[in-house]
Amino acid sequence: MKIAMAQMLVEPGEKQANLARAESWIARAAELGADVVVLPEALTLGWTHPSARALADEIPGGESCERLSEAAKRHRLHVCAGIVERAGGRLFNSAVLLSDTGELLLLHRKIYELDFARELYACGDWLGVAETRLGRIGVMICADGFAPGQSISRALGQMGARVILSPCAWAVPADHDNLRDPYGQLWLDNYGPVAREFGLSIIGVSNVGPIAAGPWAGRKCIGSSLAIGPDGRELARGPYGERAEALVMVEV
Repeated sequence: MKIAMAQMLVEPGEKQANLARAESWIARAAELGADVVVLPEALTLGWTHPSARALADEIPGGESCERLSEAAKRHRLHVCAGIVERAGGRLFNSAVLLSDTGELLLLHRKIYELDFARELYACGDWLGVAETRLGRIGVMICADGFAPGQSISRALGQMGARVILSPCAWAVPADHDNLRDPYGQLWLDNYGPVAREFGLSIIGVSNVGPIAAGPWAGRKCIGSSLAIGPDGRELARGPYGERAEALVMVEV
């Protein structure tokens, strides 16, 4: 399975620009022969951005899901992407897995959301895996990966996932010094044991760019997307930085 980790810029509150950028990354991934492209968490609006109250849309049927579905179909590859979802009177930090024919295979709503983000997002209450021509795939979102005891990723492993895809938004304080304190140990510590125990791969893909509003305003998302193989070792990593857009290819 050739996976493209699309470490894209997410502009806070700019849904149209972000969707257009996501479509461009999907096209580039297809050109490089990817079977799957993984895009970041909440790529439509940015994580915890208050514009969600006005601009979040439905899954399926909403503009965000429909445009990504059409791109998956047009370029003939699977797409995993984070979308801010409206479901009735509630908002969810969600992710979709779309087939290479544009079918919605899986909808995951983030379960282990940080406490302060729950003022905006409701928490999900189900987990699932999808049977694809590439194998059985599970989806989680960012902090789901460090739920106590790695309970969410372990549950996906128990459900037979061979690969877990995880849209993320990894953020650090504006003055973070990556030379003194290299980013990523949290994910190595949580992805590695689960990958080894179940013999699966975990792919975490973060956006880059500023967090302009909400509880973490002033922080920055810094990429450093990470792929861990079934032996628990690092397969690939994206570059670090607020403007470090990249498309990183990895085979699992």
